[in-house]
Amino acid sequence: MNVIKGFHKLESKRVTAAVLLQPVISRLILEVVALVTGVLDDCLCDIDSIDNFNTFKIFPKIKKLQERDYFRYYKVNLKRPCPFWAEDGHCSIKDCHVEPCPESKIPVGIKAGNSNKYSKVANNTKELEDCEQASKLGAINSTLSNQSKEAFIDWARYDDSQDHFCELDDERSPAAQYVDLLLNPERYTGYKGSSAWRVWNSIYEENCFKPRSVYRPLNPLAPSRGEDDGESFYTWLEGLCLEKRVFYKLISGLHASINLHLCANYLLEETWGKPSWGPNMKEFKRRFDPVETKGEGPRRLKNLYFLYLIELRALSKVAPYFERSIVDLYTGNVQEDADTKTLLLNIFQDTKSFPMHFDEKSMFAGDKKGAKSLKEEFRLHFKNISRIMDCVGCDKCRLWGKLQTQGLGTALKILFSEKEIQKLPENSPSKGFQLTRQEIVALLNAFGSPSNEYSGLISFRIDWFDLLAVQGILKSLLQHHGSKPSILQHSAFFIVQLSHPHMTTGKTIALTRRTFVDKVMSLAF
Repeated sequence: MNVIKGFHKLESKRVTAAVLLQPVISRLILEVVALVTGVLDDCLCDIDSIDNFNTFKIFPKIKKLQERDYFRYYKVNLKRPCPFWAEDGHCSIKDCHVEPCPESKIPVGIKAGNSNKYSKVANNTKELEDCEQASKLGAINSTLSNQSKEAFIDWARYDDSQDHFCELDDERSPAAQYVDLLLNPERYTGYKGSSAWRVWNSIYEENCFKPRSVYRPLNPLAPSRGEDDGESFYTWLEGLCLEKRVFYKLISGLHASINLHLCANYLLEETWGKPSWGPNMKEFKRRFDPVETKGEGPRRLKNLYFLYLIELRALSKVAPYFERSIVDLYTGNVQEDADTKTLLLNIFQDTKSFPMHFDEKSMFAGDKKGAKSLKEEFRLHFKNISRIMDCVGCDKCRLWGKLQTQGLGTALKILFSEKEIQKLPENSPSKGFQLTRQEIVALLNAFGSPSNEYSGLISFRIDWFDLLAVQGILKSLLQHHGSKPSILQHSAFFIVQLSHPHMTTGKTIALTRRTFVDKVMSLAF
């Protein structure tokens, strides 16, 4: 009887709280959603369209692709010295450590190196054994066909070219190691302080086409500016040419992507040596809350959408390169390789169907001489940023910083190589445009922005913003109102619905922004 009375009493409090707080919660949630919405600057694409397209078409396939052997193993050199300043020493925090993959775990086709890019070469067992024994790309065995030799020579020529937007690691270096990206997910490691700040400060202050007299919002070195909330910076930014605005937005979006993963995969506690990872609302608010960032947070998140749009466009443009029969994603497992390529081509088809792509032809479109000079300056600035990633003191942060930077650099290279891609021969190695396996893996993983522990969460990276914001709102309610058990129960149910796939169908729940608000309101009350 007491239990029933207690239940009715609790339910009465719940209803009272719902009546009093519904307008407040509704307003808060609507404000949260409204912060990152509308049409993106410098393109004709709206955020809701990107959300829906990614949620229902792109994300499920990208996650599957990242689990394939070809895309999960990334070769990287984490021991390259910082080229710009004396290093502070590597981070000693255990979560900064990257566990390299044993040679025995790497598929034989991947270990053979770039020479196995083309399936007609790679599927020949003797040629594969010869390739594995070669210490350098130029050590071409006489048993290979003339076409294979031509392909290898072209690779060597390509490696020495000046068309890269990134400083590529030499995969033949003894210091380069394979890393299983699924076992080394991007997440918070505890790396922070002056070392981390110096990396990003160098990127923004020395490489973003910005004079030192113009201060970024929240720059700790900026002199006191009274009531200036950073609008003077954006007034200046809007006065730049399109190309320089795009550069800044891409770097800001890249930074937001990295920070969002740190907030989403945070070490919450560690009990008996077993870590518990999950979203950290406090950390998220510090980096993105509009009040704590003086309105800067939502701008950063919008730039994340812009970054996604640029990489999406690159995937749609590079499709002809992979559609050729000569190109194979070779690991040595014939059936899996065929399935992987089919999945990748399906993703490319989806990217082509997006109706509001960024128009890269609007860039570098003025006077030919001036445009060529600006494009080269753009390329060199970004290449410099890729070199700065070797100054990151935390190995795991360096791994993902290098991968995301290389992925974006590869996307830029694709966007500005349209003529070369159009001229690709169908059945012979291409001479004007090439992608290394390292670039391919970086491009698709950067676009997918993997987060292994949260593979079932709502798809798009930016939706962390919605999820964490709601968690914060519900947590505030728990602290100030008597209907704690009820709200907690609904909050937990809401989080579970977002974070777990349907076991019966294998389909991940996906919520659009419109249904998002309705869902929270119905669950909270």
